[in-house]
Amino acid sequence: MQVSANTIPNPEELLITASDSQDAYLIELLNQSQALGLQVIDPEMVALLNELRDRASQWVKKLTLPTRRDEEWRFTDLSPLVQVNFQTSTTSALPESLLDEFALPEAPIRLAFVNGVYAPQLSSLADLPEGLVVSNLAQLPVTHRSRVGEYLAQQQGAKELFTALNTAGLTDAAVVWVSKNTVVETPIHVLFISTTDEVAIIFQPRCLVVAETGSQLNVIESYVTSVEGCPDIPVNRPYFTNPVTEIWVEENAQVTHTRSQRDAADAIHIGKSAIAQARNSRYTCNAITLGAKLSRHHLEVFQTGEGTETTLNGLTMIGGEQVADTHSAIALNHPHGISNQLHKCIVDDRGHAVFNGKVFVPKAAQFTNAGQLNRNLLLSPKARVDTKPQLEITADQVKCSHGATVSQLDADEVFYLQSRGLNEASARELLLDAFAAEILNRIPVASLRHRLAQCVSCRMS
Repeated sequence: MQVSANTIPNPEELLITASDSQDAYLIELLNQSQALGLQVIDPEMVALLNELRDRASQWVKKLTLPTRRDEEWRFTDLSPLVQVNFQTSTTSALPESLLDEFALPEAPIRLAFVNGVYAPQLSSLADLPEGLVVSNLAQLPVTHRSRVGEYLAQQQGAKELFTALNTAGLTDAAVVWVSKNTVVETPIHVLFISTTDEVAIIFQPRCLVVAETGSQLNVIESYVTSVEGCPDIPVNRPYFTNPVTEIWVEENAQVTHTRSQRDAADAIHIGKSAIAQARNSRYTCNAITLGAKLSRHHLEVFQTGEGTETTLNGLTMIGGEQVADTHSAIALNHPHGISNQLHKCIVDDRGHAVFNGKVFVPKAAQFTNAGQLNRNLLLSPKARVDTKPQLEITADQVKCSHGATVSQLDADEVFYLQSRGLNEASARELLLDAFAAEILNRIPVASLRHRLAQCVSCRMS
């Protein structure tokens, strides 16, 4: 595959063009996506969203749902999606007491959405520091409305099917915008809450983060559900979440991004994180995947200037018959870029984890230093992982490495801990906790780190 000096291969080129007989299911998804009206009234914003929606709608109509015959989807079967007819929902009324379960004490600035609809009663936007805007599109200050079109739906990969489907149904978005040379010490919490209903619903959250030149930001992106009890227990109430997050890290800016996916056991979650990094910028992603029956996270980083630093940390822990797919792509198109990726999977029961990580280093990206490692633990005979770390290099003055390991818990380590007085179950839990902690300890918000560690420990036991 040939890699140009300024882009990675377009995801839309990896999909099959639809025949004259359109995929009826996909068209129905598109119709449901566009059933909701716009949640903005500003004429310029209305015109912008209508233009983006119409353009994306045309892209969707030219595509078909991917199957396992498509290289990018050969390990992930979308049958659980197409077996359900989804409808839109406008529900956003949830009690404020729900925040006791989801709010983060270290992140008092909170922007909340319920089923993709802005929930002001669950948000906390008072006393924002100077230079920081946290809002939905409808409440965006006039000074920023004229600039939204420069960023919203402008990332590469916009024609990928599920990204285009999200844009075709775009009615509102979470917006976090940090002005030039502004350092925001307080983490910003963007909270997406789903509800379950007797009717299967689809919602498509959108998030736009802009870190202007010289700024610093820590953003937490959470996907949770309001079901009673443990969300890991199936209740036969499916929903489909199709979120897209666009992050623009401008020159000398720094963004730390933690993405936590804790959807219900019957849910389907197909998400995109698209990041553009300008010269000398720094971006860190901590992506945690625990929920959903079927989940896939597309993580794409596009280097637009030299001297960038990119750190991708990921942890997937699944069991039952869960399928969790992580597809990442880092396009290092300029010199002196540094990227490091560590993705870990813990798979139990009949779970199936997929990791496909691409790093593109074309000739223009001389003096690149890129490392990638995928480590996997299988806890049962029927657990499965498909892993494909992938480097595509045409530059010659680079330092790059990649690798993958698939193993079970080391019997000697378990025996050693038993010899120190632990029973077998406790020994296994301790080893699994240490395996997961290497990623969880990199989350910069203690309460979230503790909450996720509790979820991991609960699954271990």
